[in-house]
Amino acid sequence: MTPARILVVDDEPKLVRLVREVLTGTGYAVMSTGRGEDAIQMAALEQPDLILLDIVLSGATDGYEVARQVREFSDVPIIMLTAKARESDLLRGFDAGADDYLTKPFSSHELLARVRALLKRARREAAGPVRAEIICGDLHIDLARRRVTTGDREIRLTPTEYDLLRALAEHVNQVMLHEQLLTAVWGTEYRNDLDYLRSYIRYLRHKIETDPAKPKLIVTSPGVGYMLVCPES
Repeated sequence: MTPARILVVDDEPKLVRLVREVLTGTGYAVMSTGRGEDAIQMAALEQPDLILLDIVLSGATDGYEVARQVREFSDVPIIMLTAKARESDLLRGFDAGADDYLTKPFSSHELLARVRALLKRARREAAGPVRAEIICGDLHIDLARRRVTTGDREIRLTPTEYDLLRALAEHVNQVMLHEQLLTAVWGTEYRNDLDYLRSYIRYLRHKIETDPAKPKLIVTSPGVGYMLVCPES
């Protein structure tokens, strides 16, 4: 099997060197750059299987802009690297198209777990959907095109937000346990990371709920999980 190709975008030579050693030692092929402009070009020409993308880069183009421009032509999984853990920074990254994030400093175990989980999910998605669409009242999920609309309005979701919504929609009007959702969307390595799940549920509600503070589509079963509530057909 051809090794997955990973593009590392960071202007810290020491970090790039360490990440390269960890990834190549596990069998991945690695390319790198410290400039945002070069990263966009490499993503288009080299078509990597995953991008590790720092927010702060050399040159005029930062990681947010790289993610936005890459998303115009590719669904490649993107993991943001950040020295900040503020929610505003994370939200900005997800809005730009990032799938996941790693806060510096991170361990080699955490790096590999995130990379493996995203690559596994990407391979699963490439197999194609079994169903063509899921309809939940005004909410329409086009599985073939990974497109979500409510009424006539298209909702722009990050790949991770889409996968979370799809997991809930495939078990409509059923409570999905925290562990079920974390495993289905991120992989078994994340099955106990409840704060991670809560954050993504919050991001998703902000995009699909009329009033995110009083959700009617994605409801919480306290201490248990979440459910997508749809009108009975």
